[in-house]
Amino acid sequence: MDWKKETVNIIYASNDGYARHLAASLLSLLENGRRIPSMAVYVLSVGMCREYQKKLKAMAKSHGRELFVVELGNLKERFPYDVDTRGFDISAMGRLFAPEVLPEEVKRALYLDCDTIVRGDIRGLYGTDLKGALAGMVMEPTVYREMKETIGMGKDDAYFNSGVILMDLDGWRRENVLRQMLDFYGAHAGSLFACDQDTINGTLRGRIRSLPPKYNFFTNYRYFRYPTLRNLCRAYEAVGPEQFKEAKRRPVVIHYLGDERPWIAGNHNHYRRLYEHYLKKTPWRGEPLQKGKVLYMQLWWCFNQMTRICPPLRLWISRRLGMKVIDGRKKKRETGNG
Repeated sequence: MDWKKETVNIIYASNDGYARHLAASLLSLLENGRRIPSMAVYVLSVGMCREYQKKLKAMAKSHGRELFVVELGNLKERFPYDVDTRGFDISAMGRLFAPEVLPEEVKRALYLDCDTIVRGDIRGLYGTDLKGALAGMVMEPTVYREMKETIGMGKDDAYFNSGVILMDLDGWRRENVLRQMLDFYGAHAGSLFACDQDTINGTLRGRIRSLPPKYNFFTNYRYFRYPTLRNLCRAYEAVGPEQFKEAKRRPVVIHYLGDERPWIAGNHNHYRRLYEHYLKKTPWRGEPLQKGKVLYMQLWWCFNQMTRICPPLRLWISRRLGMKVIDGRKKKRETGNG
C-alpha cells in the first residue's frame, strides 16, 4: 500500500456513555499515528450529544486530522424485526451498517472498539493483504463452546473478536453483506449471545483472515499460556506460539476485554495506566471512576491469578457463570438499574 496516496480510514461506534473511552482511544490513535500522511476518522453515533461531538472533532483537529460524525439514529429501527442485544449496548451493532452509511469512496476501513488503546504503528495492520477475505480479525479461542454452537460452529472452528476489524467495505457493498448479516441475525430471532460479533462470525465464516494477536490483544490473555489457548480451539494453531509471545511483549492495540475495566474503581488491570495516560489528555480528564464494584474487581484479580496456576478451573468457572452474567446484565437494563 502506498502510504503517500492512501487515506487511512478509522471507524468508531459510540453513544454518550462510551464517549470518554472513545476519546482516550482516539488520542492514542492520533499520537501513535503521526507518521500516517492521511487519516480520516468516522464516528458512527447512536444519539451522541453535540457537545461530545464537538470535543472529539476538536481533538482530531488539534492533531491535523478530520473527524466526521455519522448519526445512525435509533438503531432498532434499522432492523426489520425485534432485537435483543442480551444486555450489551445496542451501539455495538452500529459497525454492521458502516458500508451503508459511509461515503462510497471509503473502500477500506479499520474499525476500533471504544475500549481499545493504540500503542504502536497501525500501518502494518491497515496495509494487510486480505487475500480475497472480506475482513481481517483476531481469533478469540476462549469463547464459550455454547456460543459457537448457537451459530453452527464447532469447538475447533476459528471464532473472531469484533473489537478490531479491518473491513473491505467495497467487498461488503458488492456482496451485500449487510443484508446477509441482517438475515443471519433475524434467523436467530434477533438474539445472540454476542450480538454483532456472533453475527459477523456466522455470516462471514470462511471469509475472515486471521490477524496476529498483537493487533487486538485482550488484556485478560496476559494470564494465559499459548498451549491452553491452542487446546481450547485447534484453529489457534495458525497463530503459533511466537505470534502470541510477540503480542504479549509488544501489543499494537490493547483491548480491555472482559469485566476488569480500567475505569472501574478497584480494578487491577495490568494495562490500566495506558488508559489513564491518554484519558488525562482529553476533555474528559478528571472523570470519576465507576464505583460500587471494588469487591468484584478484587475477585477478578484472584480470577486472573487462578488462570496462571490452574487454567482449567478458571475456564470451568467462566463457562458456568458467563451466561448468567450476561443475562443478569440484561435484567438490570430492563429494570432500569443498569
